[in-house]
Amino acid sequence: MHAAAIWWTQLRDPEPSADLLERWSAWMAADPGNAQAFAQLNALGEAVAHAPSEQRQQLIDEFAPPRAARHRRPLMAAAAAAVIGLALGGWWLLRGGLDMAAPSQQYASAVGEDRDIQLADGTAIQLGAASTLTTRYAADRRDIDLRTGEAFFTVTHDSSRPFVVTAGPLHIEDLGTAFNVRRTGQRVSVAVTEGRVRLSPSDGASPGTSSGRLDLVAGQRAEYDPATGAISVSEVAVEHAAAWRQHRLEFINEPLAAVLANVNRYSHQPIQLADPQLGELMFTGTVNTTTIDSWVGALPHVFPVQVSTFADHVVLSSTGHP
Repeated sequence: MHAAAIWWTQLRDPEPSADLLERWSAWMAADPGNAQAFAQLNALGEAVAHAPSEQRQQLIDEFAPPRAARHRRPLMAAAAAAVIGLALGGWWLLRGGLDMAAPSQQYASAVGEDRDIQLADGTAIQLGAASTLTTRYAADRRDIDLRTGEAFFTVTHDSSRPFVVTAGPLHIEDLGTAFNVRRTGQRVSVAVTEGRVRLSPSDGASPGTSSGRLDLVAGQRAEYDPATGAISVSEVAVEHAAAWRQHRLEFINEPLAAVLANVNRYSHQPIQLADPQLGELMFTGTVNTTTIDSWVGALPHVFPVQVSTFADHVVLSSTGHP
């Protein structure tokens, strides 16, 4: 529990490093109890954040007693104090005095495990494997930060409280919508199954239109390529917009490095590239997350690679000829 509280605290950083997320993912995958402890802390944090002031104080008195009594249960007290302190907003106050009325909540999933989330306003989120996001609800807006991975949102629309998902370089605003967002580093894919969303840049740069905004409707998908800074829009069948919910990862002309990053969210034997140039090869196709081994075994028939399998990982290396 103490370790889970430390991870929970570190992941509150608005811009967690890739190394931090990789180490956290490895910790989650190392023991099912780790993921369970992390989920329990999330639940406790959410309960405390929405509890009346008297109940908050009772929790503090019970789990984080005065310093003189802490020697009796040091690990539990430290973990509880971290959770309660963050849930009550102390961390945000120290980081710059953010609004206490809008506490944030961290959600995460382990490698190979999807997760269903129900928010207080009725919005439902299906979180893909090895993904993490933060919610922050205020009186006038609802903000979601997808830090890594993939999520499908079925939003309870409220025009007086905009629902905005930030995924790296993009803001995705709900306009009465169900939609999917996948973030792989700075590469972002958005697919709409119902209603509309509005894309805008999170850093002020244009997403490819003169107005700086781009609307997508049901049956459309947008792909942001960080290498060019451009957004491409294509049609997508609604049943394929979030195919990962049926164990299928679908890719259209994406770099192999990005493909492997998403496949690795479902594999306990992560696939590595011995030659970084292999990551620039473009891939179009579908990966069944229940038969990843078969897909990896077929790669030499598609690309000039050879596969080396080890106990805890797989390496793709160049065959040395096109």
